[in-house]
Amino acid sequence: MREARFDARGSRVRWTEVEGADPARVYVHGLGAASTVYHAHIAARPELVGRRSLFVDLPGHGISDRPADFGYTLEDHASALAAVLDEARISGAEIVGHSMGGSVAIVLAHRRPDLVSRLVLTEANLDPDPPMTAGSSGIAAYDEDSFTRGGGSARVLEKVGPTWAATMRLADPRALHRSAVGLMAGTRPTMRRMLMALTVDRVYLQGASSGELLGRDALEASGVRVVTVPGAGHNVMFDNGAAFAAAVAGRP
Repeated sequence: MREARFDARGSRVRWTEVEGADPARVYVHGLGAASTVYHAHIAARPELVGRRSLFVDLPGHGISDRPADFGYTLEDHASALAAVLDEARISGAEIVGHSMGGSVAIVLAHRRPDLVSRLVLTEANLDPDPPMTAGSSGIAAYDEDSFTRGGGSARVLEKVGPTWAATMRLADPRALHRSAVGLMAGTRPTMRRMLMALTVDRVYLQGASSGELLGRDALEASGVRVVTVPGAGHNVMFDNGAAFAAAVAGRP
């Protein structure tokens, strides 16, 4: 396990790391998740072994610190992720981001292009105000006090199902709520516009069970390779690991 400071108080963002060849692959989890749980089994596949791999837990999640005065916006998370890469002396990384982690990766690539050579995004949030079916919407529907101290966190855990709850219960409720609010607010320019403006190699994975990706034609026109993954929903890495690994490896 390694760590880097990400705020003025010296709070630490932490990650586990596997040695290997460059460019490094940096795996970033979604809202209420943890990177090793969602991605370690993928990085261990034969087509992906041998590459330096980092499994980063964003602030407030997993093994990272959870300061009470941190904003937990997408920009804040991207700054913490940049601190990881700077501390690890990594540039030109391949960022593999799931859901909120994909949005954070887009912001990082927009703000620090020196750190990113490729993006592999799995159902990353691209627009503010996602549909009410999104997990972030259900969390952000509470005000912070109601979620953290009024029973909202417990009610959400009961609704999300055992897989997500297994990691969500490890996240700090305040960080979880502020991260969800940050996802709802989005960024300026939007994550979609940032993604379309980037020139690095970009792959976007959409689970077939999740329906058609909004704005797919425009994304592809900007150079984003959109892949619809059969037999998969939001958690493509669990539902169809072979297709997920192939996309990370850069195979058709």
